[in-house]
Amino acid sequence: MSTADEINTLLVANFGTDPLAIRPEMSLRQLRLDSLALEELRLLIEDRMGVDLDDVELTSRDTVEALVDAVHRKAAA
Repeated sequence: MSTADEINTLLVANFGTDPLAIRPEMSLRQLRLDSLALEELRLLIEDRMGVDLDDVELTSRDTVEALVDAVHRKAAA
């Protein structure tokens, strides 16, 4: 499963996001994720994918694609 697929699965399973609404250019705000939800998502990604995102700053203005790219960079490091 790709990084994008993993993140999409987490969004659907844990935040009730409509899978058809998730597109790379969508901001996390458009997916109705507030700062608390972003922190929870970060922890879920860390647990599921085994990456450390402590130094990655996520904001609701970031896009799904930016999140996927950040996870890719951390996984490759």
